[in-house]
Amino acid sequence: MQFELDNTLIDDILFHMENQDGNFVLDCQKGIVVDTYNNEDEPDWDDERFISLPKWDSAAGYRLMEKFAAGLKNPVARQELSNALNKNKGVFRAYRDILEQYPEIEKLWFNFKEQKMKNEVILWYNALREEWGLKPVGIEPEDDSSLVLEDFDIREEGKYNLKAHAANGDIAGTINADLNDGVLHINTLEVRAEYRGMGIGKTLLAKLLEKADVEKLDITIDIPADMDFFCRSLLLENFKCLTQRFIRKID
Repeated sequence: MQFELDNTLIDDILFHMENQDGNFVLDCQKGIVVDTYNNEDEPDWDDERFISLPKWDSAAGYRLMEKFAAGLKNPVARQELSNALNKNKGVFRAYRDILEQYPEIEKLWFNFKEQKMKNEVILWYNALREEWGLKPVGIEPEDDSSLVLEDFDIREEGKYNLKAHAANGDIAGTINADLNDGVLHINTLEVRAEYRGMGIGKTLLAKLLEKADVEKLDITIDIPADMDFFCRSLLLENFKCLTQRFIRKID
């Protein structure tokens, strides 16, 4: 029996996929999920009418947590989540406890989880459509970006001083620069450890460059050797490398 998969039905399926307390199937006629353990209202069981939901168990949930942690750019949270996954017991509780300490990352996790599970439902639905001789529906494009920028407030706290404020009031990052002889030199570009890898540094830099462009200012920045990874962002913003500084220290 064919049925249409809309957002309401997807949400219903997602809710029951994680519920381990019942044996849930899809009632294609009614377009709802029902529990076969409580089927008094449906005495005439029909294998075509009732379809098993996409398989989802604790092992699948664990693999999803692993994938999220491995792809997380924030080194502090990534390590803490990895440690939680390596516990002998209480893994899921430990993982949730870590996420609660990082509200922005927790929100990313929920978005990541919902997207991956939705795609599992769509793959399941497309397998059914293939049996019905119908074309598949599209999979949602995956967005593994590590920041929802609207959760951060970029404030100007001085002519060339910008700060990124997190929703909880933390100052997540800052950039400041001085103007000398028509050249704007960036003195500081810092992001707190728990917010690194989220794109905040790039956003602060872009905001400062907007001001420099309006005032038609050249701009310079010194990059420490351990921040080579940031050079690509500068090159994309039309910076050019002028000098390299080497040092030989006497032990």
